[in-house]
Amino acid sequence: MTLRDVTILDARTRAATDAGAASVELLMDGDAFRGFYDRTSRALWAYLQRMTGDAGAADDLLQEAYYRFLRADVAVESETHARRYLFRVATNLARDRYRRSRVRPVTAPGEEADRAPDPAEAGQAGVDRRLDLTRAMDQLRPRDRAMLWLAYAQGASHREIASVVGVGTASVKPLLFRARRRLSALLSREEAPR
Repeated sequence: MTLRDVTILDARTRAATDAGAASVELLMDGDAFRGFYDRTSRALWAYLQRMTGDAGAADDLLQEAYYRFLRADVAVESETHARRYLFRVATNLARDRYRRSRVRPVTAPGEEADRAPDPAEAGQAGVDRRLDLTRAMDQLRPRDRAMLWLAYAQGASHREIASVVGVGTASVKPLLFRARRRLSALLSREEAPR
């Protein structure tokens, strides 16, 4: 059973059990949640997978992020606000996971070759560039990965990035610059002859 299939009653029961509370108010009803989940789950899963480097962890964090989002006692003004709040919850969960483990996930040597290449990238050169980028992103700090992913894969504004990552809006531009510079240095190292 996926989180999308969880009913509001299930979420309330789990929240009441977890918190020891008699009742828990939720942000939205079942139909509204299903629609919100359908519109946001792919992007959030891709974000979590990029942050953690592990599809299994992304699955777990995705479910926990939606559960905490449902359980939260936060009034959201719009879908955009709800989406930002959800990404903020997911970012915090990924950071907590990283702090607990202090070990970055290592990809088995054969695993990278098993990934299906993006159809838009034809040829071995495109596959090699994608693998180099994946390896370089995995070596970045979680905050740098999150900022780069939000800025360039999701197209988030500086204000949205600041909200999700937990920094000031004015800090986003220099932090993105530094993250791009670190990524560039890692990619240069990958391209160096061995």
